[in-house]
Amino acid sequence: MDNRGRIALVTGGAQGIGKAISQRLFKDGCGIVVVDINEDLARSAAQEFGGDYYTVDVRDMDGVEKVVDKIIEKRGKIDILVNNAGITKDTLLIKMSTEDWENVIDINLKGVFNFSKQVVKKSMMKNRSGCVVNIASIVGIIGNIGQVNYSASKGGVIAMTKTMAKELAKRNIRVNAVAPGFIRTVMTDRLPDAVKEKFMENIPMGRLGLPEEVASVVSFLVSEDAGYVTGQVLNIDGGMVM
Repeated sequence: MDNRGRIALVTGGAQGIGKAISQRLFKDGCGIVVVDINEDLARSAAQEFGGDYYTVDVRDMDGVEKVVDKIIEKRGKIDILVNNAGITKDTLLIKMSTEDWENVIDINLKGVFNFSKQVVKKSMMKNRSGCVVNIASIVGIIGNIGQVNYSASKGGVIAMTKTMAKELAKRNIRVNAVAPGFIRTVMTDRLPDAVKEKFMENIPMGRLGLPEEVASVVSFLVSEDAGYVTGQVLNIDGGMVM
């Protein structure tokens, strides 16, 4: 995809799926701005992509606003926002602490709200152009045992995506989401083989997805080739949810 000259902000963009998205958009010609809570990883990723990096807690609206202001001051605009930052704190409902519920909701859902509001308001609406891609999850569609907080947060991201798309379409701002299934990351690599084999039983394609496969779909959604696509949720799951 040809995205030369466009500025892309990727939250959680220094590791995992977020880094794969940053790499792909950089390959497509975007100027990359990496936002990540881990400063060392953010700095390393920015050097790799020849871009900028910022560290901020996505839950902090004031901090997010300051970061967005700095990016616009330096880059002039933000054309693409990928809301990828997220965490998991898995356990069964009856064992889940209030803290683990609130942390997951605040980072995974409030973080999307904070960055979307600031970027849309301060750059995209003024330019009457822009693309937002929110990283959801198939568990926001089908649920998953032990992930009531994560499922709720990702279900909220999906609902937010559709509402934002309706609100912003007349301003030529497109908003979509991708819903990854089981993707090969550091976290999944640490799982016992027996657990991974159990996953495979529910995946028609019989394998875990790759971060690069998520990134390629994001690349399409922010490109002009997807110019008439908004309010959609694309599952990237090897056929797990049909």
